[in-house]
Amino acid sequence: MSIGAGIFLLAIGAILTFAVNIEVQFVDLDMIGYILMAAGVLVVVLGIVLAFRKRRTVVTRQQGVDRRTGQRYDTTEHGDNGSAL
Repeated sequence: MSIGAGIFLLAIGAILTFAVNIEVQFVDLDMIGYILMAAGVLVVVLGIVLAFRKRRTVVTRQQGVDRRTGQRYDTTEHGDNGSAL
């Protein structure tokens, strides 16, 4: 979804920069177009990085016999050690 939003921002920015030739008194449409294109590139790059980052899940399993009661135990813990950017 973020990649699509980035492409949308790129397209709107390119239209404002290169296709619209309207003079607005208080707003520079070319600058807004360049800002939208830069934001679109940033969103696309972040979307790709987040989509392809590696995540690791650590599973710890313990089995044994409780010394006090003599009963068997079996515990499993799941932990997420996802790597940051």
